[in-house]
Amino acid sequence: MSPSPAPGAADALQVAPISIDIVGSDRQFPVRRVYCVGRNYLAHIREMKEGDERDPPFFFQKPADAVVTDGRVPYPALTEDFQFEFELVVAIGSEASNVSPDTALDHVFGYAAGLDMTRRDRQRECNKRGLPWEQGKSFDHSAPCGPIHPVARVGHIRSGALNLAVNGSVRQDSVLEKMIWNVHEIVSELSKQYRLLPGDLIFTGTPEGVGPVQRGDRLTGCIEGLEPLQVEIV
Repeated sequence: MSPSPAPGAADALQVAPISIDIVGSDRQFPVRRVYCVGRNYLAHIREMKEGDERDPPFFFQKPADAVVTDGRVPYPALTEDFQFEFELVVAIGSEASNVSPDTALDHVFGYAAGLDMTRRDRQRECNKRGLPWEQGKSFDHSAPCGPIHPVARVGHIRSGALNLAVNGSVRQDSVLEKMIWNVHEIVSELSKQYRLLPGDLIFTGTPEGVGPVQRGDRLTGCIEGLEPLQVEIV
C-alpha cells in the first residue's frame, strides 16, 4: 500500500501557472514554453566574439516559471557578472508545426518587450567546456516580460527602435530591422524543430550593448509601438 501524503502535501504541489497581462483585455496569456534565439544581431555576435557571423541563429529554452511579470528581479546566486539582453518577444496564439515563412505570422498572437537575463560568467564557462547553456541562461527569474500587445491591436511589429537604459543611461540602442532573422523566419524555423502551441513565447535576440547590472539598478526597455518594460534588480 502506498503511504498517504503528508497533510498539506497536495496543496504544496499545486503551483499556479505563470501568466502575462494582455493589453486591452481582462484575460491573461498563460505561458507554456519560453524559447530564445541566439545570435540574431550581427553587432552582438562581434561584441561577444563568439560564433561564426555566417551561422544562422540557434534556439535554447528557459523554464516557463523564469518569466517575471512584477518588475522585480533578484540578483541570482552563482554569478559575479549578471547581464541584461533586451529583446522583442513574440507570443504564439495557435498551433504551428513546420509552417512556411509566408504563413508563420498567422500563428502570432502578439508582441511584448522582454529581457534575457544572463549569468555571463557561467555562460562563458559553459562555452569553454562545450556544455549546454542552462547555468548561464535558464535560471530563476531570468525572463522578465512586459504585457502582451495583441496583433489585433498593434499589428505585426516588423521595424522600429529598440533601446534599454540602466538608471537613465542608454546602454542598448538599435532597430529591429537589424535582426538577422525576422519574426516570420524565426517562427517558421522554430516550428520545424518543435510543435509550437498557444502560450509559447519566443525571445528574438538582442543587439549590441549588453552589460552587467547590480542590486538597486533600474532598467527601462522601450520598443517602438509597445509599452516600456521596467525592471529593478533586487
